Amino acid sequence: MKLDRYDLKILEILSRDGRITKSKLAEAINLSVSPCWERVRRLEKAGIIEGYSARINPDALVKRTPVWVQIELKQHNAESFARFEALVHDTPEVTECVAVGGGVDYLMKVEADSVDAYQRLVDEWLTSEVGIERYFTYIVTKTVKRPASGLERGDFHA
Repeated sequence: MKLDRYDLKILEILSRDGRITKSKLAEAINLSVSPCWERVRRLEKAGIIEGYSARINPDALVKRTPVWVQIELKQHNAESFARFEALVHDTPEVTECVAVGGGVDYLMKVEADSVDAYQRLVDEWLTSEVGIERYFTYIVTKTVKRPASGLERGDFHA
């Protein structure tokens, strides 16, 4: 699907304000309401717009201790990766996880109730059959910048 400047502007605006009214969106991109809304529906149907949600500040709900962790596995085969990734998906305290190259296998963010709760979680993993060889813990002391969508970062241009 080829996107033009109107489509990109729609995506940029909706990434910042998913609750904008149809008329305000149309006004912002200099189109009438019907053609603007048809574009939005086409972007949704194409899977470019996956949905709408609210960004929740987790610190306002519950104070959690964020920890970044580097993980190295004992074995490097499909079964080991699948076993570890299944553990990650089944662990609600793991809020982000990526496989990386360059000396470690995974980098993940764990948000636990406390440092003690984090360590108990890791201790369980180490005594399980998940296959962790080594891990490195980095306690977050301050959040400098929260993740933003690609459009908010300015990755797409008309």
